[in-house]
Amino acid sequence: MPYTLDRLIEGADLDAVDTRTRAALAAQGFGVLTEIDVKETMKKKLDQDMPGYRILGACSPKLAWRAIGMEPRIGAMLPCNVILRQTDAGVEVSAVDPVASMQAVDNPGLHALAGEVRELLSRALAEV
Repeated sequence: MPYTLDRLIEGADLDAVDTRTRAALAAQGFGVLTEIDVKETMKKKLDQDMPGYRILGACSPKLAWRAIGMEPRIGAMLPCNVILRQTDAGVEVSAVDPVASMQAVDNPGLHALAGEVRELLSRALAEV
């Protein structure tokens, strides 16, 4: 089973796609809680160069509240990571597939919630 939802924005600039991604996530009720500039971190820590790569930690407070209510330790699997990756063709935007990631948890209610989250993330990717 694939573990990400993906979309390629051809010929795009990473910063422009970052702005569009944040807006699309916000339109679906997600905020970005964390951001990791992987390219910058690899250069700083390892002196290695790589194409642009960012990880955005997206969270819907309402959905996170429901998930934590069903499974108090589920925070170990939150937030929903969304990556922006510069490729030769453009910028690939990938979001974790919450249905795939929640398969490890034996809770049918959480699986249903993961389906709701997947739908919202899919809509956000379509809007980027």
